[in-house]
Amino acid sequence: MGWFGFNAGSALGSGALAASAFMVTHLAGATAGVTWALRDWIKHKKPTTLGMITGMIAGLAAVTPASGFVTPFGAIGIGIGAGVIPWLAGTCVKALLGYDDSLDAFGVHGVGGIWGVIATGLFARKTVNPAGADGLFDGDPGLLWIQLQAVPVAGVYSFAVGIALLKLVDVVMKVRVDAHEERVGLDLTLHRQAAYTVIDGGRRRLGLPPRATRTYPHPRQRAGRRSHRINAVNTQCWKGTKK
Repeated sequence: MGWFGFNAGSALGSGALAASAFMVTHLAGATAGVTWALRDWIKHKKPTTLGMITGMIAGLAAVTPASGFVTPFGAIGIGIGAGVIPWLAGTCVKALLGYDDSLDAFGVHGVGGIWGVIATGLFARKTVNPAGADGLFDGDPGLLWIQLQAVPVAGVYSFAVGIALLKLVDVVMKVRVDAHEERVGLDLTLHRQAAYTVIDGGRRRLGLPPRATRTYPHPRQRAGRRSHRINAVNTQCWKGTKK
């Protein structure tokens, strides 16, 4: 919902321009989600919920610079590109270059944003926003040239400021956790909370016996037993981080 807020809210009013920005935000995100799922389906033989959500985020990132300047058809084109280009960045380029980006922040937000900036120069139309300019597909290459120049300028600025802030944070507190904390999970080691712990794998790493396969007659009793086992494993994991 926040994306609708700052894209449509950028019009600083409730009118046709805000409605247009709202609409293209929705269309680009939905299109990119479906496109990403199709790419996963082709590559991995099955679509995933996580992949669709990631594609939606890529579409929302891509349409942000274009919202309020493109038509719904332009938003669909941006969404298709956002479902393909960031997918390639997150699944192929990252594996090829080997950089550490567990949340695909660069592949989704960075690459998706770059595509959105360039796509604005392709799909923008003055009929949507008279204060803007026509894009390449409406016969004016000038805006595309401006957008292409903006990409490296914004990229260099973001990289330099990002490195400076990273170094500053690293002085105050360590940025990278050690291998043990990463293996156990930051939910347990940093926050003492259980979220995505893999119980069976955690038990094997801790030398605990496999999870019991006995069934219990009452659902509440079964849930209580399972909760007790989960708490026992989490406690052992947390104790291991204190050594």
